[in-house]
Amino acid sequence: MSCNVGSVDRVLRIVAGLAILAAGVFGPLGWWGLVGLVPLATGVTRFCPAYTLLGIRT
Repeated sequence: MSCNVGSVDRVLRIVAGLAILAAGVFGPLGWWGLVGLVPLATGVTRFCPAYTLLGIRT
């Protein structure tokens, strides 16, 4: 697995993931807040499987 998520993209993914998780815990999303784990995980690992399929590197 090579890194295909750049630094700005990484920060945005981590912030968005934490925001979605927080909305799930403290807000109206409920269990749907677990969707925030996806951008959080891709931001932390710096690897996005969808980017690999589409041939994108940021």
